[in-house]
Amino acid sequence: MNPVKHVAIIMDGNGRWGKKYKNSRNAGHKAGVNTVEIVMNESIKKKIQYLTLYAFSTENWKRPKKEITFLFTLLENFLIKKIDQLIKGGIKIRFIGNLKILPKTLQKTMKIAEKKTSINNKLEVYIALNYGSKSEIINAIKVINKNQKKITEKNIEDNLYTKNIPNPDILIRTGNTQRLSNFLLWQLAYTEIFFEKKLWPDFKANDYNKIINKFKTLKRNFGSI
Repeated sequence: MNPVKHVAIIMDGNGRWGKKYKNSRNAGHKAGVNTVEIVMNESIKKKIQYLTLYAFSTENWKRPKKEITFLFTLLENFLIKKIDQLIKGGIKIRFIGNLKILPKTLQKTMKIAEKKTSINNKLEVYIALNYGSKSEIINAIKVINKNQKKITEKNIEDNLYTKNIPNPDILIRTGNTQRLSNFLLWQLAYTEIFFEKKLWPDFKANDYNKIINKFKTLKRNFGSI
C-alpha cells in the first residue's frame, strides 16, 4: 500500500460550472471554495501531510479584470472568515508563486494567515498563487548562478518554492481536461496523475477517496522494473 504524503490539485472547472448552473463564472468560483474545504478535511482524516492547490496561474492574468478581482476578493474573504476554523483544525497555510505583484491588501491578509497558522501541523496547505512552473525553475537557476553554485538537480530543488516539502505523490486535475498547465512541472516527474471528468464544484469526498484508494494499489517503479 503506497503511503500518501502530498496531493497536488488543479482545481479546474469552476467557471464552466458557474456558467452552466448559475449563468455566472464567479458563482462557480464561489462554489469551488466548498470543495476546497471538503478536500482539506478529507486530507486530515487520511493523515495526508501536504496539499498543494493551484489557485491562480501566471497565465490567468489574461482573464477579465472583474473576474480576477473577484477571485482575489474571494480568497481574501476566505482567509479572514475561516482563519479561526483553520487554526482549530490544525491547518497550516502557505503561499507559493510570485506574490509581490498581488494586491497589497491581499498580501497583508496572506501574511497574517501564514503567521497565525504557522504552528499547526495536521495539514500543510500550499496555495499556488500567481504561480508558473517555468518561471519558478528559471528563478531557481538565477539564484544558483548568483550564489556561484553548480547547476545540479539538488541545487535546483533547493531553490524551488516547494523546497521544504516532498514532491507530490498524486496530482488530480478536475474539469475533464488532460494537461498540466504549467503546474509543478519539475516536481511531477514521478507523480501519479489522475484526470477527473467532474468539474471542481462537483468533486466530492467520495471522488477524492476513490483516487487515494486507487493510488495505494498502484505499482510504482520510479524507472526500475
